Amino acid sequence: MIIKTPTTHTFVSGASEGYTPLNAFDGALLAAGVGNTNLVKMSSIVPPGSREVPVASLTLPPGALVPVAYAAMESDIPGSMICAGVAAAWPRDTSRPGLIMEYHAHGHREDAESVVRRMAEEGMKKRGWEIREIRSVAIDHRVEKIGAVFAAVVLWD
Repeated sequence: MIIKTPTTHTFVSGASEGYTPLNAFDGALLAAGVGNTNLVKMSSIVPPGSREVPVASLTLPPGALVPVAYAAMESDIPGSMICAGVAAAWPRDTSRPGLIMEYHAHGHREDAESVVRRMAEEGMKKRGWEIREIRSVAIDHRVEKIGAVFAAVVLWD
């Protein structure tokens, strides 16, 4: 089986309540627009030349195998705040790939976004690459009974 290198990417996020943690996670995937696909969790590299597309233009066939780098969290502690975020950093040298980092915790969206952006900066620093751009998305949710959050970079061709 030959797998094509993705040429586009998009940032998505969602949150949900559910009957069980898995139902809450499924609802968060639906809220993010990827709930009817088969997510393939990948390590965190964006191919060089990949272009960002708006979420609205992301047309994923039902059941498709979709490469995704994501952060997710479920909780059954009513009143707790959970968050998830992803950030991608691109090097100034456009022949090099981008780097995605993921983070989840108890806390607020702003906290997750700050941490995950710092993680992306650190990853680029370890590679010795100057940063051209960092993009991120994060989400939080106050748990009612059983809640979940999901943030991802979806790669697609």
